[in-house]
Amino acid sequence: MSTSAETEPTGERYEGALRDEALAAQAHTGKTFTLRVNRGEDGDVAGRWEEYNVELASGMVVLDAVLDVQAHQSHDLAVRWNCKAAKCGSCSAEVNGRPRLMCKTRVEDFDLSQPVVVQPMQTFRRIKDLVTDVSWNYRVNEKITPFKPRTDRPWKWYQHDVEKAQEMRKCIECFLCQDVCHVLRYQTEDKPQFFGPRFFVRSAGLDFHPMDAEDRAAQLIGEGGLGLCNITKCCTEVCPEHIHITDNAIIPEKERVVDAFGDPLRAFLRKVFGGNNSG
Repeated sequence: MSTSAETEPTGERYEGALRDEALAAQAHTGKTFTLRVNRGEDGDVAGRWEEYNVELASGMVVLDAVLDVQAHQSHDLAVRWNCKAAKCGSCSAEVNGRPRLMCKTRVEDFDLSQPVVVQPMQTFRRIKDLVTDVSWNYRVNEKITPFKPRTDRPWKWYQHDVEKAQEMRKCIECFLCQDVCHVLRYQTEDKPQFFGPRFFVRSAGLDFHPMDAEDRAAQLIGEGGLGLCNITKCCTEVCPEHIHITDNAIIPEKERVVDAFGDPLRAFLRKVFGGNNSG
């Protein structure tokens, strides 16, 4: 039986290793920068700040820097990530005070004479270091009335109807919009009766479907707390998928609610016949 020492001559290198070395050499800048990370244990709100000196590579993103620290300086640094392609929504954090995907945020975009500051999302309870507990969002998701297929018409619709719904389905559930929302911000434990931007987007995606027969207006104005949103557009500004959350989801849903509950004729019908008569 041959061993690896017999089949692999000493000093032999493979194409992959050569390629990686060449890429690393090409990316080397000879510069360093300071990464300032807010760390802490479960439930630690304030946390503690720790600084690391990191070698800058060309094209480096913040997630690269955090993983470099984890690999070479602090092995117990906790960070959640998966695809490193801005499609899984896992590596959400706040970089220099702004909610961002770390894998989509280039280090070179910042003034590196100052530290690059990374902290966990402030709207959700910390589990450890940069990892937060976002499970509240999934509990909210379970409350949303599901799709109900229509039975009163043929299943045919126009392309523009599909496009309206499809924009809402681009969401990768990074929850940056939930993090920046002023209604939810800093309320890590006792969340208000408010679905938040992400789930107004999901409701809109269902409502925009031309074959959906369900009416969610009462739910949105009730337990959804849609009226608490004052359309500052901060959620739209941080969305990595460039969903027009305020203009294309929240405002149309607000209009739907006004049509259902602000129309005097419908209010009269509700009083006479009962029910919400919002359809």
